[in-house]
Amino acid sequence: MKLVLEPHTCLAPLPAVIVTCGDEKENNAITLAWVGTVNSAPPILSIAVRYSRHSLGLIARTKEFTVNLIDRSLLHAMDVCGVTSGRDVDKFAAAGITRAKGERVGCPYVAESPVAIECKVVERVDFPTHAVFFGEIVGVVADAEYTHGGKVVLPDGFLVTYANGKYLATGDTIGTYGYTAKEGK
Repeated sequence: MKLVLEPHTCLAPLPAVIVTCGDEKENNAITLAWVGTVNSAPPILSIAVRYSRHSLGLIARTKEFTVNLIDRSLLHAMDVCGVTSGRDVDKFAAAGITRAKGERVGCPYVAESPVAIECKVVERVDFPTHAVFFGEIVGVVADAEYTHGGKVVLPDGFLVTYANGKYLATGDTIGTYGYTAKEGK
C-alpha cells in the first residue's frame, strides 16, 4: 500500500561534509548535508546554508568555500562542527582538526580530510530557509592513496552520509554505471 504524504525534505541519504570558508583573518568550518553536483563541465556543485549560520556571511563575502569529504575517522570532528557556532568558538580547535592553506582559494581546507574540493561561487540563489551557493570546482586536494589517473577514487563504505538525524557509512558496490548495457554482450 502506498501513502500520500505532505511535502518534506526526504531525499536521503546525502553526503555529510565539512565546508570550510573565510580567509586568513576569519574562517570557519560548518557541517552540511545539503550538498550536490549540478554540472559537469565546468564542474559545479551546490551547498545550502541556513541563514542563521555564521558561515553564510563568510561565503557571501569571500565568494569561496571548500567541501571537505568525511570518512569515519572525522565523524567526531564533523559532529562538533555541526553543533557549535563559529561565532562562539574556534571550531578547528574544538573539533581537533587542522587548517591547511587553500591551494586555489583563500579559505582553508581540513588537512585531515581525504579529499578537499575548492570552489569559487558563481551564483547564489535565496530560498525561504537557505541560501544555495553554486561553486565552480577550481581545485581538488586529495590524499594520493585515494586517486587514480588524476581522479578521486574512494573505497566502498568510505564516506559518511546523513539521513533522518543519523550518520551512516556508505555501503558495498552493488553495480557499476552501464552494467545493464553490457548484459546482452
